[in-house]
Amino acid sequence: MKLHYAKGTISIAVAIALEEAGLAYEAVKVDFANAEQTKAAYLTLNPKGRVPTLVTDSGTALTETGALLDYVATLAPDAGLLPPDPVVAAHMRGVMYYLASTMHVAHAHKMRGSRWADQSSSFEDMKAKVPETMAACAAYVASDCLHGDFVTGDSLSIADPYLFVVCNWLAGDGVDPADYPPVAAFLKRMEARDSVKAVRAKGML
Repeated sequence: MKLHYAKGTISIAVAIALEEAGLAYEAVKVDFANAEQTKAAYLTLNPKGRVPTLVTDSGTALTETGALLDYVATLAPDAGLLPPDPVVAAHMRGVMYYLASTMHVAHAHKMRGSRWADQSSSFEDMKAKVPETMAACAAYVASDCLHGDFVTGDSLSIADPYLFVVCNWLAGDGVDPADYPPVAAFLKRMEARDSVKAVRAKGML
């Protein structure tokens, strides 16, 4: 498999999951600085011009972080990345959908204002709001998303790499994770995992 990624983006959640699952993959860096994601070669893989894109062994290009995380977990059932209890699994996916629809979007308002508005004054207004909205997200993560050491309790699931990457954006968004002890403890716990050490060693995070 080939994982097309950009450093520090949400695509790294998929890399962490692949490491946790023990699946072999080739990491292919997409050069955002030179807008490689907007060029024809990449757009043939992912017409959205975003990362991640995972190209399977059969050559199929898959996109969207949550879908790729589910795919990885399905390929490696013995890794235990999907909780067997349907209620727990629903909570796990609820956290993932929250990250995709709310927290990631709040973060994107800092740099991607042109997705929602045309006036530069609007961009500045959106950017100024980010510390407030991301702080609210951090508070929700601390109070409702973590059901123990991880999202689903004592065991890591596919929601945790997703949450880890998004929470790594907090400091850059003007939010101190230390103000939310469950979040800070979660980040420290994830940093100690071999999967995270591996992606850091590869310069992906």
